Amino acid sequence: MSGDARARVFVDESMPAIVAHLRAGWAAGQRRVSLRVLDPDQGAGRYAGERVAVAEDGGRAWVHRPMATWVELAGRLGARLRTPRPVAGALPVVELSFERINPEAGWRRELSEDEGGARERYGADSGFQRIHKLEQPGLLIDLEEALDRAGLPARGEGLRVLALGINSGAEFELLRALRPQWFGGERPATCVGVDYSASAIALARERFPEPGVHFVVADLDALGTDPDLAAGVLAEPFDLVVIIGTLQSPTVADRPLLQHLVRERLAHRGVLIIGVPNCRYVDGELVYGARMRNYREAELGLSIKDVAFYRRYLQQHRRRVMVTGKHYLLVTAVRERG
Repeated sequence: MSGDARARVFVDESMPAIVAHLRAGWAAGQRRVSLRVLDPDQGAGRYAGERVAVAEDGGRAWVHRPMATWVELAGRLGARLRTPRPVAGALPVVELSFERINPEAGWRRELSEDEGGARERYGADSGFQRIHKLEQPGLLIDLEEALDRAGLPARGEGLRVLALGINSGAEFELLRALRPQWFGGERPATCVGVDYSASAIALARERFPEPGVHFVVADLDALGTDPDLAAGVLAEPFDLVVIIGTLQSPTVADRPLLQHLVRERLAHRGVLIIGVPNCRYVDGELVYGARMRNYREAELGLSIKDVAFYRRYLQQHRRRVMVTGKHYLLVTAVRERG
């Protein structure tokens, strides 16, 4: 494969030189900038920056960089790494192409007031429905590990699960993949999802026809004040409460809601899993780091502050707390023994 004839070959240049080359290409108007480097498979087991003697090049030392390094570089520069292509010839070289993503091409779509306004910003017709959390390996595996630490029963019988900000059912999709026995059989768990978008809840009901799965349309801030939300399927405490990517919503008062959950919604041995977003969805890519308004780069200050508050509050209420994750920081709180 010939690839891009303009692609520069990098043998022993430093990472700053590569970064400068990419930025210069984009500044010159190139949407996609290509470069040729040692095939990462040639240095398997070596760290980025170590040298590999290439016999096909007379034993010359090439700088090795693992594939993960190139993926991280693309993410940090706001680019998409295209599938690497082998370069025709005797040398073990691949061509990498870095394409700038469009920062304006997010999932958000402002709906008109006739379509539901702010309440339906995450609704059935919004771009948010393009996002599939089940396909995010980091979140899937982190949640699996959190559930393993929780020590909840493997069988669904008698178990009560509450998911807040459920939207069209993403949290239940994750749980059904990780704990299928909670959603099937003769005696499944009681799973309740709450969200304020009526159209998203309608989608969730279509996706989860299983017995034992219930959905409620309600504002989360009303959980502690509306008596109707203390009856029916919401009447009894829950063994597991999951709330991922919702407490940071500008429409949710996270601290009062957390306090209400701990005081009123969690069973004595109940487990709470909070997911704090540390990512953005842009132009089809999951981008690391939550960006604050008026900041050019990701800023972790508010996320760290929130996680610290949740951790401290839960520890004060006799919960063992562990914080894990990358794109979503999972705060898992389990009741202390005794």
